[in-house]
Amino acid sequence: MSPSEWFAGLRKIDIRALDTRNIGSWPTTIKVLVACLVMILVLASGYSVSIVELEEQLALKRQEESTLKDQFAGKSRMAANPDLYIEQLKDMSNAFDALLRQLPGDAEVPGLLEDITRTGLNSGLAFEEIKLLPEVTQAFYIELPIQITVTGAYHDLARFVSGVAGLPRIVTLHDFDLVPVGAEGGQVLRLSILAKTYRYIDQGQQP
Repeated sequence: MSPSEWFAGLRKIDIRALDTRNIGSWPTTIKVLVACLVMILVLASGYSVSIVELEEQLALKRQEESTLKDQFAGKSRMAANPDLYIEQLKDMSNAFDALLRQLPGDAEVPGLLEDITRTGLNSGLAFEEIKLLPEVTQAFYIELPIQITVTGAYHDLARFVSGVAGLPRIVTLHDFDLVPVGAEGGQVLRLSILAKTYRYIDQGQQP
């Protein structure tokens, strides 16, 4: 059958007369046309799926290429200026050592308590409580909580808080609770506060 005869036969067919429940009874021309359409749809679907997968793989490879280029550029800079990076490493190590020196050791904790007490007395406050709480071990350091309760005027309390924050040892302040002393209130206030200092755990002390 020539293409012209095939198209002529296709024009003579009434599509509305086709029985969709009995495809086998369709004319050969229609069956060939439907088969071609199905084949085209299958090929198009497979092509689109494969293209999507290839595009995703390409995007991943481009991301990997960008990461590798950044790593190569960084290593190239380090290789070109080794003295500069060695100096920066020394500076970082010195800064880290300086921070460690601000963390009290076990023998220095009583001295830290004395510094906090002296700061409060110099601010004109009266101590009701100052005591060490159980240590809290974190991944790389140990928290040393100190519960402090003092009474005094508002400005004296503010001067005390500022003085504790300015101690040479690292001390952070948490859980502020400020209430008047006595039922009727007045200028005297009671401040309860949780101070925390920290001790570094070196690798030899880690369990």
